[in-house]
Amino acid sequence: MKKLRIGVIGAWGRGRLSYGSHRPENGVELVAGADISENGLAEFKKHFKKEFNAEPATYLDYKEMLEKEQLDAVFITSPDFCHEEQAVEALNRGVSVYLEKPMAITIEGCDKVMKAAYDNKAKLFLGHNMRYMAFTNKMKEVIDAGTIGEVQAIWCRHFVSYGGDAYFRDWHSEQKYATSMLLQKGAHDIDIIHWLAGSYTDRVVGMGKLSVYNRCERLKEGEKGSAAFVTSQWPPLEQTGFSQNIDVEDHSMILMNLRNGVQATYLQCHYSPEPWRNYTVIGTKGRIENFGDGEEGSSVQVWTKRSGRMRMTGDTGYGIMPGSGGHGGSDTDIVSSFIDYLRGEGTPVSTPQAARYSVATGCQGAASIRGGNGAFDIPRLPDEIENYKF
Repeated sequence: MKKLRIGVIGAWGRGRLSYGSHRPENGVELVAGADISENGLAEFKKHFKKEFNAEPATYLDYKEMLEKEQLDAVFITSPDFCHEEQAVEALNRGVSVYLEKPMAITIEGCDKVMKAAYDNKAKLFLGHNMRYMAFTNKMKEVIDAGTIGEVQAIWCRHFVSYGGDAYFRDWHSEQKYATSMLLQKGAHDIDIIHWLAGSYTDRVVGMGKLSVYNRCERLKEGEKGSAAFVTSQWPPLEQTGFSQNIDVEDHSMILMNLRNGVQATYLQCHYSPEPWRNYTVIGTKGRIENFGDGEEGSSVQVWTKRSGRMRMTGDTGYGIMPGSGGHGGSDTDIVSSFIDYLRGEGTPVSTPQAARYSVATGCQGAASIRGGNGAFDIPRLPDEIENYKF
């Protein structure tokens, strides 16, 4: 079995996802990490020394790491606006890439990443870990079994109670770094809508605005915002410490028309008092809906019998057990899937094409919101890349 040497760009924070790949007993070693933060690199080294008694090399410049280390693959878990440049650089060197979602913050950026992988025949794997969650897999299983018939309509409501803390106190709050929360958060949900429907969006209409956090107290020059979630920081208009510059919407709504005729709605709000991610799928024989997305008490309910009254539980219900590890256990599974992919031993659940179309839908949805709420078409990939098996 070939030994795999792996690096990580963005070694701390979300980069901790990559640590699960370090399995020397299975021939996989995470040998190097790059980060612009010296403190982040110090924490990275400290963790590896404590957990694995290993000392990976560290770099402040990711290009130096790619130049000096003989890497088979690299995790890219840096901020969204860095993805395009870093992925293209690695792929052009023939290094396989695990790229955290969103693929890039523009459609053009996504297309450049995919072309680099295509031209260099390099492996490109996208970090859409929601395709590895138990509740989405159960919904996909029920839909694919034909239980609710032909899918016709899908709704997703995503309430992000921590949104004001996580996304409106740093770079996420600016279009030039994030484009829209329809990418940072919506890329997951749009991708799952596409997956459950078995198709991609071809036209989108959007509405939304910056309605709350533009009215809150901002950080002063030189101050840094805190992403700590504190329940006492409520209601939203009384919170403080927001970014000086905020120009992304704090609630968004998009309508999607998919290529196969399915129609869908995605709703996102960042000042809800509680977190909630809920999908409803209606077909010609029934309806499926999730309650919870992996925490204790989560379930997937299926209604297949007609009734004249509202029923909170379906005709069939499936309890969803909490997974171990980050994001309901999906982080562990997706890293394992990436290693299998590198070794040619498995097929990823997601694809670069799917990731690109989730970004494209988010970008065009944001364009509609900011451009008079008209319908925006989703540009398609060239045929050779649309059909390529990465």
